[in-house]
Amino acid sequence: MDAVEKYTTGLQHVGIPTRDMAATTEFWTKLGFNLKGEFKNGEATVKFFEYKGLVIETWEGSEEEANQTVGAINHISLDTTDADALFAEFQNADFNLLNDEVQHLPFWDNGIKFFNIQGPNQEVVEFCEIVK
Repeated sequence: MDAVEKYTTGLQHVGIPTRDMAATTEFWTKLGFNLKGEFKNGEATVKFFEYKGLVIETWEGSEEEANQTVGAINHISLDTTDADALFAEFQNADFNLLNDEVQHLPFWDNGIKFFNIQGPNQEVVEFCEIVK
């Protein structure tokens, strides 16, 4: 799809839920990952770790995520330059959009914008813009 090529710049992060943030933090830092950011999303703590451009997002699962397998990859996120424009293009394409609109979270300095699609095997691909 031309819109993906137009609005994405590569892998942004891989999302992995956890039930033990302390052990998860120790694991990723022991592997040489640096803590890049720490945020709250409701009651959940969210941390981003980076090593040579690979970013791991991890969070302590909420009740609605209790049925997910902890440690399994929850989503793969592609970095986008314009989440709103890409979302508009996806609304007219044959993709299974999981969101009715672009979502916002107060991560990083100015927040993020993102939306998700689901593939044929229930895999989730997120398109995420770190607002500048």
